[in-house]
Amino acid sequence: MKKLTLVINSGSTSIKYALFKDKEKMCWGIADRIGFQRPFITINLTENRETKIWESFNNHREALSKIFQVLIRQGIIRDLSEVGAVGHRVVHGGSMRRSTKINSKVIKLIRRYSKMAPLHNPANLAGIEACSKLIPEAEQVAVFDTAFHSDIPERARIYPIPIKYYRQGIMRYGFHGISHEYACMRAAQILRRDIQKMKIISCHLGGGSSVSAVLNGRCIDTSMGFTPLEGLMMATRSGDIDPGIILHLLKKGVKEEQLDEMLNKKSGFLGIMESSSDFRDILAGMRRKNKKAILAFEIFAYRISKYIGAYAAALNGVDAIVFTGGIGQNSGLLREAVLKNLEFLGVKLDGAKNLRNEQLVSAKGSRVAVVVVKADEEQMIAEETERVLKKDNF
Repeated sequence: MKKLTLVINSGSTSIKYALFKDKEKMCWGIADRIGFQRPFITINLTENRETKIWESFNNHREALSKIFQVLIRQGIIRDLSEVGAVGHRVVHGGSMRRSTKINSKVIKLIRRYSKMAPLHNPANLAGIEACSKLIPEAEQVAVFDTAFHSDIPERARIYPIPIKYYRQGIMRYGFHGISHEYACMRAAQILRRDIQKMKIISCHLGGGSSVSAVLNGRCIDTSMGFTPLEGLMMATRSGDIDPGIILHLLKKGVKEEQLDEMLNKKSGFLGIMESSSDFRDILAGMRRKNKKAILAFEIFAYRISKYIGAYAAALNGVDAIVFTGGIGQNSGLLREAVLKNLEFLGVKLDGAKNLRNEQLVSAKGSRVAVVVVKADEEQMIAEETERVLKKDNF
C-alpha cells in the first residue's frame, strides 16, 4: 500500500494539518491555542463536516501527538507507520530556490533565517522537530514560501542602499509564495487559459497580506521583502513606512526590541483599531459607524489598490486580478473597495457575484478578470513533497 503524505503548517500557537492519499485530501484541520487555556483540535472530512475536539497540549510535539491520536480514533489511519512523508511549510528559505528534503544543513538554514521571520521560522522548526521525534521513519520535505519569488529580477530584488549589503544577502525575498503560486494556477484553470501566457496580479489577504505580479507563471515582483514586514498593512504588522520614522524613534530613546514589538505585533489593524487585530471586528465596527474601524478598512483597501496599480505598470497590463486568503476570498466589501479606483484598467465588478464570493466576480465586458480562489496551500505542499521525493528516489 502506498504510504500517506502529511502536510504540516506550524504557527506559533497552532498546527494546521492535512492528510493526503494519491494527491487526494483525506482530511484536514488544526490544533489550536498551543500553550494557552482550552486548546482544541478540529478535523474536517468534507467541507461541511467539522468535528471540534477539546484536548490538552502545551507544545508542538504534544499537539502533533494529539493530532495523530485523533486520526487513529477517527479511523483515518491505523497507526503512524502509514505516514510515509511529511511536507512542511517553511516561511523563509533564504537563497533556496526550490523545495528540498530536510537534513541537518536545511535545519541550520531555517534556523539562520529565523531572525528575519521571527513569527514563523521558529514555529516551522518546532513542527519539523516534533515530526522527527514522533514519526522518525517518515521522510520530511521543506516547501519554502520564498521559492516562488526566487526569479524576481534584480531591478526589483535589489534595494537602493550600498550594493555591499546585497552581497551580504539583504534583498527582496518575498513570502506567501506557496499561496500566490496556487492562486495563479487555479485562476488560470478557472479562466481556461494558459498561465504561461498571462499577466496576473495575486492578492493574498489575511492576517499577513501581500501582492505579487506574475508574468507567464513567474513572479516578477512582490510586496513583502527582506522580511514579511514590508508591503501591505496587516493584522499586527505595519507594512511600508518611512524608514526615517525608525531613526526618529531611536533618537527619541525607543529601544530596538520595542520597535520590533511595535512594528510586528502592535501595528496594522491593531495599531489603528487599538482594540483588535481581527478583520471581522473591523467589519463589525464599520456597521456601527466606528471611526477607527472605517479608517483601518480604508487604509487597507487603499494600500492594496496602490500595489495593484503599480504592478499593472510592472506587467505592462493585467489579464486577471486574483483574491485569496481568509480576507481576500471572503470579503466582497473589501474587493469592491479595492477595485473601485481601478476602472481605468478596464475592471468591472459584478456586484451580486462579488457579494456571493463566487469564483469569477468580474462583470461581462470587463477587460480584466477578477477571480476569487479559496486558499489551499496544503494541496501545493503535498504535490511538492511528492515531486521532491519522487525525483530523489528516481
